[in-house]
Amino acid sequence: MGQMLLRLVAEDHDLRLVGAIERPDHPQLGTDAGAAGGGTHIGVKLTADLPAGIDVMLDFSSPGGTIGKLPVCTQRNVAVVIGTTGFDADQAAKLRAAAQVIPVLVSPNMSVGVNLLFDIAAQMAQRLGPGYDIEIVEAHHRFKKDAPSGTALRIAQSIAAALGIDFDERAVYGRHGLVGERPPGQIGIHAVRGGDIVGDHTVIFAAQGERIELRHQAHSRETFARGALRAARFLVGKPPGMYSMSDVLAGS
Repeated sequence: MGQMLLRLVAEDHDLRLVGAIERPDHPQLGTDAGAAGGGTHIGVKLTADLPAGIDVMLDFSSPGGTIGKLPVCTQRNVAVVIGTTGFDADQAAKLRAAAQVIPVLVSPNMSVGVNLLFDIAAQMAQRLGPGYDIEIVEAHHRFKKDAPSGTALRIAQSIAAALGIDFDERAVYGRHGLVGERPPGQIGIHAVRGGDIVGDHTVIFAAQGERIELRHQAHSRETFARGALRAARFLVGKPPGMYSMSDVLAGS
């Protein structure tokens, strides 16, 4: 994602790259950020600290890395676009606290299509009603560390909110053994990991006699990077608060 963002920013006429940040123990700190990832020289070095002159920071690191950068962002009034997933309750609380000071946009998936899927899946669940069983299947590459994906969770949470049900009570993560008949109102969430799958999400609405499926497939990480840059443009100059890609789509 970092290399994809570097390339797309370089091709853009209204964005300027002023820094590229890595973890403090990264072996290539001090080298050209473009060359470090196997690309061309871009004239910006990898650093461990946030450089000066930044309007917005794009973060696709790790929960700990993201939270570690928030204090300097709040001190310098730097807006933050976060595509990192896997935050625990304490880390999520720190994100909300930062949003009291700076604009913070958090999305488990920066794809424009996926963010439309959140809304469409919720609307379908509401209109179809309780007679349809809902299952969500997501597939990602073998290197993904968290499961299920943040995107799958967001889809399920959007559906639960639309139906007025408690997500934590109704969510079921995979099934094994003699689990019995499927009770009504469950939201099944299943994770597949393998190879180099960029990201697939399927929402299944199944009833007696028919099945409806909504599916989104990401063919490359470029779709996430382009969405993140769209979010960055949107966030600059906004007042403090917690934003989402829905805000970006509504305001574009």
